[in-house]
Amino acid sequence: MEDVLALYARPYRPQEPIISIDEKSKELRSTPRVASRPGRFDYEYRRHGTRNIFLTCEPKRGWRHAEVTARRTKRDFALHLRGVMQGRYRHARRVHAIVDNLNTHSATAVCEALGHDPARPPRWLRRVRWHYTPKHASWLNAVEAELSVLGRQCLNRRIATEDELRRETGAWVRDRNRRRVALDWTFTRQKAEAKFPSLYTNGHKTSGAEH
Repeated sequence: MEDVLALYARPYRPQEPIISIDEKSKELRSTPRVASRPGRFDYEYRRHGTRNIFLTCEPKRGWRHAEVTARRTKRDFALHLRGVMQGRYRHARRVHAIVDNLNTHSATAVCEALGHDPARPPRWLRRVRWHYTPKHASWLNAVEAELSVLGRQCLNRRIATEDELRRETGAWVRDRNRRRVALDWTFTRQKAEAKFPSLYTNGHKTSGAEH
């Protein structure tokens, strides 16, 4: 926890950006009948499977990137991460990536997915520094807030096809990036001490405590 909170407390460093990555599923649904009154939807719907949305955001810069995929395998994650690292962050000296503990979120998994020897990862992957949220504490990942906004502003309705889902999420991302909507992270180490007093004794972590 403290490792992640220390990252959020850092001043912005262009050559050492901090990004958050996570994924979200979306069920595709169409409406088989048109409602009799404008602005309403018939309660019946037809399912068309689910799609995955990878979302990477840089909270301090107000930038995010979404990618719709059919699945969320370790290869899908690896390709998403590679695209981000070789695209926007191709000139960054080091990139700090905050992720949860899903087994696809590691350098080893990325190497296996892309056919690299884990002992000799590609150059772009060596620039990634992994930072994991504690188990059952994914709320410490800033991208969770972005996914919540995405759900309320874009996905909280019926979307029938993958193409439509890609268009809608793309429009949402472009609008947020144009306005440079940043995240002001307010949960600090000091607040952690107040919220979890059993983990601290006189300002220091209790030996052996999970945090």
